[in-house]
Amino acid sequence: MIDIRPFASLGHADHGWLDARHHFSFSSYHDPDRMGWGNIRVWNDDTIAAQSGFPPHPHRDMEIVTFVRTGAITHQDSLGNKGRTAAGDVQVMSAGTGITHAEYNVEDEATTLFQIWILPDRGGEAPGWGQREFPKGSREGGFEVLASGDPEGDDALPIRTDAKVAAATLTKGQKAVWTTGESRHQYLVAPTGRITVNGVEAQPRDGVAVTGETEIVVEALEDAEIVLVDAR
Repeated sequence: MIDIRPFASLGHADHGWLDARHHFSFSSYHDPDRMGWGNIRVWNDDTIAAQSGFPPHPHRDMEIVTFVRTGAITHQDSLGNKGRTAAGDVQVMSAGTGITHAEYNVEDEATTLFQIWILPDRGGEAPGWGQREFPKGSREGGFEVLASGDPEGDDALPIRTDAKVAAATLTKGQKAVWTTGESRHQYLVAPTGRITVNGVEAQPRDGVAVTGETEIVVEALEDAEIVLVDAR
């Protein structure tokens, strides 16, 4: 099954400093048909104005992956971690038994990012945070795993759930192939560029929900970037 969720159909909240689109029910946006996809609970498409951001707030029992598309985000948390994640790079926060964090755009331009929440497979563990640069060149023409429940096998940031977060950059006419299992759930978005997913066309920033497939072929109808999550 491949279900296209058009960008115009997503939940929307404009707070002035934050323009957010919600692929799944979140905050004041509620759609009983879009409560998540497998263990993927949140996928927010956020634009954060310059010199603004999310003030300190708590989380627990959630794996939170941030993929920065343009600009940069600066993280601070109650563990004393601080770091700047720039466009094309990823940060991961395992909320565990509880963590308070803030995410600020201290740049002079708007920052755009995907904020992805995945339900953890295990609880009762200490919280943690990690950040890594992923040169775009390493994912040209195919998927690179950025965060994984099997980080040693994938050389990726660790997450505490049976899931993988991957990205690819394709030029017009290129294809990227993702191999998976029929019982798993994939969700992918192309922040730029029109694509097809197993022959089904999606526009930039549309959500594409997939299950029941063992192979996912993404073809770029124009130069495109793709972010994909594969979860139980």
